[in-house]
Amino acid sequence: MERKINAELFRWKKDPTKPLLLYGPKQVGKTYSVLEFGENNYKNIAYFNTENYKELIDILKREKSPEKIIVKLSMLSGETIMKEDTLIVLDNVNDPYVVKAIKLFGVEGNLYNIIMITSRKENLNKFKGEELYFKAMYPMDFEEFLANTDKKQLINFIRDSYDNNTPMPFHQIALDTYNDYLVTGGYPEVIDNYLKGVCYLKLESIKQKILDTIRKETTMTKNLIDIPRSNEVLDSLANQLLKDNKKFQYGNIKKGSRSKDYEGSINSLGINGIVNRSFRLTDVKSPLSSFKDDESFKLYTNDVGLLYTMMHISKMKFMSSDDIRRTLIENDVANTLVSMGYNLYYYQSEGKTEISFVIQNRMGEIVPIEILNMNLSKAKALSVFISRFKVSKSIRLTDDNFAVKKNIKYVPVYAAFCLRTL
Repeated sequence: MERKINAELFRWKKDPTKPLLLYGPKQVGKTYSVLEFGENNYKNIAYFNTENYKELIDILKREKSPEKIIVKLSMLSGETIMKEDTLIVLDNVNDPYVVKAIKLFGVEGNLYNIIMITSRKENLNKFKGEELYFKAMYPMDFEEFLANTDKKQLINFIRDSYDNNTPMPFHQIALDTYNDYLVTGGYPEVIDNYLKGVCYLKLESIKQKILDTIRKETTMTKNLIDIPRSNEVLDSLANQLLKDNKKFQYGNIKKGSRSKDYEGSINSLGINGIVNRSFRLTDVKSPLSSFKDDESFKLYTNDVGLLYTMMHISKMKFMSSDDIRRTLIENDVANTLVSMGYNLYYYQSEGKTEISFVIQNRMGEIVPIEILNMNLSKAKALSVFISRFKVSKSIRLTDDNFAVKKNIKYVPVYAAFCLRTL
């Protein structure tokens, strides 16, 4: 499959002096992408699944010389490990001793190409160091979805229309395809089966299996009490997001729930990329991080297709309910922004006027992003926000085609992946 991570892997290969640590939730395609990259760009691959591999761990604990480590890895894998020509892959890395040993290769002049893979982002605090290069991987966004279908040519049309503020000639086709993506989401196994023409119910069973894997992943949490609480948070997400006020409310988990009971589990889910948190802003000034309300936030699942499955709805219900579809769109936009490196914030005035997302771009500019409520013929929230905070850029995501009206850039919902260039 075509994945954006491939470009990052090629960039790293040009200067692999530092070993690469690739992190992201389980089943987003990390191992598959790395092995495919290795098959296409190296003479051979030395692969190690570090999980419960005692002999490997013992070697990495004991050996302090990179050359001795290479000799032992070569013996274990049965592969001749050659500088520059062999890709060494260490999968399911959770042991700090593994990382400590691989850091020995993060020196000037190193020619061994090493990639480590982990699904536990919280480990990064233990793995920090200038000897490593870190890169995140996420479920596929809509651009990647298009890149792997027979509609790949739409990407250039969408980007051209975004850059020039001109109508996209195949707007309805893109919109219909995006609706399919809202149902499938971005997990590679789901998309692969979708492309094979697997029936709708089978796709739902695959997504349910992924949800079960995610729930199993919560058992890795250090604090045992957070394991059931993490699953209770996940169970409540669909209903939390379907409310008119999508602010996360502990009382909606179960009666009597309090923030202190669930903050640990929410932090763990967020750190490991299972959910994304968007904080309410108390004011709109730079830097936005100084004006976030830690007590008021929304939680989004890391994949729109999983949220669809968690809603337990039929395809007919999805197509007939603007509220459900808009909720899915908002979740997808949140994930897309996170994958671009943006922090998530939203703004809600005292009069309950809400801007779905407020971000700060690389130039420090504050940019509001409003998802137009399809039930409203006129939307005033964004205009009020622009007037009050004097922002120079603003985005309105809509089902309509590209346009600029009253200095507001109208962007079709399917083109959120273009917002990287804000």
